[in-house]
Amino acid sequence: MRTLVVLFAILASRAAPGAAQAPLPPLSFLGFEAGARLDAVSLQVQALGGTGLRCDRSRRDRSVSECRATLFDPVWSRPVSLWLSAMDSASGVLTLSGPVTGEQLDGWKTELETSYGGVGARVQGPQWMLQWVRQGRMLRLTWRIDNNVKVASVSLVDGWILDDWGRSRDFQPVGPKAAKDSVRTRTAPAPPPVIEAPSPD
Repeated sequence: MRTLVVLFAILASRAAPGAAQAPLPPLSFLGFEAGARLDAVSLQVQALGGTGLRCDRSRRDRSVSECRATLFDPVWSRPVSLWLSAMDSASGVLTLSGPVTGEQLDGWKTELETSYGGVGARVQGPQWMLQWVRQGRMLRLTWRIDNNVKVASVSLVDGWILDDWGRSRDFQPVGPKAAKDSVRTRTAPAPPPVIEAPSPD
């Protein structure tokens, strides 16, 4: 029902005089979009040199899957780890992370700022963060120095999927704190304390 309401609102805005405005591009990185279905994620992993997703269902909720894969940055040919938490086969939280060179990190930042606009960096302890939020979805780039190695992460969070799932359960969502906060507010969650995804349920 909500999907129909949103669709009608979009159609109405396009039909209104003077409201012909180009839609904003969806938040995505390396070809992965916030809220993507597992089959689309698997195809993109394979397109980037990975071998497909390895998924396990949560013991607490069989509708939730946690998936992992390794792929390769198409520009820098360096490995990138993928972790996601999916609700009914739609990714609520998807994280791409790994060690990066300074040039690779600059390339990631430039790509995101070119696509979604410049934003001010925020700092939490040793970790830096850039964040974009639009239409109930969030993309966050974080990076830090860990044992003299630069580590970066890009997280894609779909607040609509997390909200719909959270309302139908009495317990807290699995996944990083960013996902839990997004369920409650659909706004930018606080920066997570670490970049890596949590261990499987």
